[in-house]
Amino acid sequence: MKHILSITLLIALFQPLAAQDFQLLPEGYFNSKGVDVMAFSDFYPEGHQGGVCVIMNGQRVATNGDIRLEATPGQWQPVPKQLSRNAEGNCITTNLCYPDSSRHLTGFNPMVYPDYQFNYQVKVRSEGKSIIVTVDLDKPVPDFLVGKVGFNLEFFPGRLFGKPWLMDEQSGIYPQQPNTPLETTSPNILHTGDFFTGKGDKADIRQLNGNGYSPLIADDVIALPYATGRVFTSQPDDPYSRLTIESKTGDLKLYDGRMNHNNGWFVLRSEIKAGATKNAVEWVITPNVVSDWTYQPVIQTSQVGYHINQQKRAIIETDRRDSQQFQAELIQIKADGEHTVKRMQPSVWGRFLRYNYLTADFSDIKAPGLYKIKYSTSVSSVFRIDSNIYDRGVWQPVVEYFLPVQMCHMRVSEKYRVWHDACHMDDARMAIVGNLFDGYVQKPGLSKYAGGDIVPGVNIGGWHDAGDFDLRVESQIGESYILGLAYEAFHPDIDVTTISQEDHQTEIHQSDGKNDILQQVENGALTVVRSYQALGRLYRGIICNKLRQYVLLGDASSMTDGKIGNDDDRWIFTENNPSREITTAAQLAGVARVLRGFNDVLSKECLDIAKSIYDNMPTDARSNMFKMQAAIELYLTTQQAEYLDFILSNQAMLTNSMSIGRSGWITARLVKHLSGSKDKRVKSFIAAFRAALPKYKEQLDKQTAATPYGVPYSPSIWGAGWDIQRFGFEYYYLASIFPDVFPKETVYNALHFVLGCHPGSNTSSFASGVGARSATVAYGANRADWSYIPGGVVSGTALIRPDFPELLEFPYLWQQTEYVMGGGSSHYMFLVLASQHLLNLSRTY
Repeated sequence: MKHILSITLLIALFQPLAAQDFQLLPEGYFNSKGVDVMAFSDFYPEGHQGGVCVIMNGQRVATNGDIRLEATPGQWQPVPKQLSRNAEGNCITTNLCYPDSSRHLTGFNPMVYPDYQFNYQVKVRSEGKSIIVTVDLDKPVPDFLVGKVGFNLEFFPGRLFGKPWLMDEQSGIYPQQPNTPLETTSPNILHTGDFFTGKGDKADIRQLNGNGYSPLIADDVIALPYATGRVFTSQPDDPYSRLTIESKTGDLKLYDGRMNHNNGWFVLRSEIKAGATKNAVEWVITPNVVSDWTYQPVIQTSQVGYHINQQKRAIIETDRRDSQQFQAELIQIKADGEHTVKRMQPSVWGRFLRYNYLTADFSDIKAPGLYKIKYSTSVSSVFRIDSNIYDRGVWQPVVEYFLPVQMCHMRVSEKYRVWHDACHMDDARMAIVGNLFDGYVQKPGLSKYAGGDIVPGVNIGGWHDAGDFDLRVESQIGESYILGLAYEAFHPDIDVTTISQEDHQTEIHQSDGKNDILQQVENGALTVVRSYQALGRLYRGIICNKLRQYVLLGDASSMTDGKIGNDDDRWIFTENNPSREITTAAQLAGVARVLRGFNDVLSKECLDIAKSIYDNMPTDARSNMFKMQAAIELYLTTQQAEYLDFILSNQAMLTNSMSIGRSGWITARLVKHLSGSKDKRVKSFIAAFRAALPKYKEQLDKQTAATPYGVPYSPSIWGAGWDIQRFGFEYYYLASIFPDVFPKETVYNALHFVLGCHPGSNTSSFASGVGARSATVAYGANRADWSYIPGGVVSGTALIRPDFPELLEFPYLWQQTEYVMGGGSSHYMFLVLASQHLLNLSRTY
């Protein structure tokens, strides 16, 4: 009997311990209760996303565990190439190599690899409550890289400021800013390898580097480590974040990656010893597992609120292990306190990503006022229900703040504040042939100017793209086009800004008697038209010519000295890209239509350029596909028969379900314009287009049904907010012209996604400064201040693959918090205006 009791006691004691052991899930990562350890499910190391990743109780605490060639690399430093990954049993095995020759001095952002070519294998396996990481190399580290090559693990700084750490007997506090002393080392760039394969366009390393500090060199001046030892514990005081790492093969060092890259993270690393190959690295990673932790339900609603006549639905995100269900309460907030006005039994939607989802519908509530929703112990943000929900401070900040602040070649003031002084007045010199960075490549023979020549007349108009300050043709004319379509569709009346292109002055919150949207349409058109006139062709864009300028954090006017013809001037690029050229022609034609009566000269210039590009496009099948949008816009602008003839002669391109998904919103506008026509060809075209709509609608319904958010949504590394805004913008035309096929609720769903109804624990509105809670730390020109620009719209909730949605409050994650031109904010603005328009047409839900 004693033996039976002893065995029973042992089993009872063992069960809760065993339950905390890490197991490899079918999803391909290790899990124990609220802790997940992923290994190379993601591969975006320059974006702090990849390698070994630790998620603890709903927060990503460490990531990018991998071999790196510097102590504190940034986005410009060499990354490995992943060759294979296999998850089986209790082990994830990943094979990688250096260099990735497709990125050595070439590619979208060229990197420089040192002369060390090797393969390596990372094994990540579970062992009880720990994760064991081992690394094997196929050849030892050369002498000149000993002390440089090591295994790095990055810790997200945004949640660590003021928090403690331990290293053996040493202790410290993660500081708000990086602190000296400094350490000077011999940079890897002195040992550059010869890995350029001849494929792609080669970058000039001297041009990239420039003089002085260079972001391309991450290892010449770094911070001394805060501590060195064998066992490191981060946040020992917090059971939900406590993470212990032990190195079996060498010392651990804690670095501050912000010393040589403002956007760096804290880095824990161990260097690979000279001569080491087999088991060159062995780490034991032990996250603290809280056995009774479950994900607190997250209530996702619009941070702005709801129109009285629209569907109102909250989405509740819960732990996949949580089988409990509660009633949801809709609480109205009045002067005398809170009142429960509705109790709801949420409907079960099901599993999406890593969570279970419920929905709570309160569409029957129409009384204007302030509300919030409570479910279990969770409470949503406060939101409004009213008929004037979109009338003030929702779309307006885009025009009131964001677009003026982004204006290039301008001094932008707001009463006491100067957002930036007149900038880039020395634009521009012709780009030198070769690969630069950020996708800018100058091919030979595409300009009448030689490299380095001054290209006159291009220092006018345009907007800085996010925090990068460049002017891309697609973002410039794309922004103008979307703004123009918004004005054409809704005619919003707004004049709160003074803009003088002649004096290069913009004053926010001071009227000048002109519609601000039309002035912004003009601003984008000016840079495209004046550059075309100077070059005799479209530009690819204008960008600074050195990385040190490109990473500028500060006033845009400090990038160059304003004096034309010296080494700091930005470069103007051209390209041979027929599809982009004809798309630009289409957008110029649309802009020309909107500018009539506002700036007739510029309107005619836009139209003339659009016609010229169209006329010079080849007439083969592939080119005709791209020409269709331009033909539609040119016809809508000119009413000339030649464009309609082209459309009708090639109508098969527009009347199948695939083309409707791509360009149906454009064709729908033409169909609306042609409705009532007696022409037989036109009637046949309209009938064929309409007949194809139901099949596309079926495809759309399947995509929409795959998520709880009522919109097609396929999460990826980058936040999907911009894609969903664009979808909503395009869908509006289908819903407004063919309401019998396309319900208008999808437009509202797209807007609500942006305004807070999106996956993950951060339910902020992607539109900065809009709603009860919004993205007020963003990747914009003022990101170094951990600040924001009202009306800027961030990229939004990203995916840590395979299934973790994340939106960090951090200004340096472009894939989550970046602003952008060419739709980032203008699609959002259009979506608000579209929702407002549709709802004001509705009398009842």
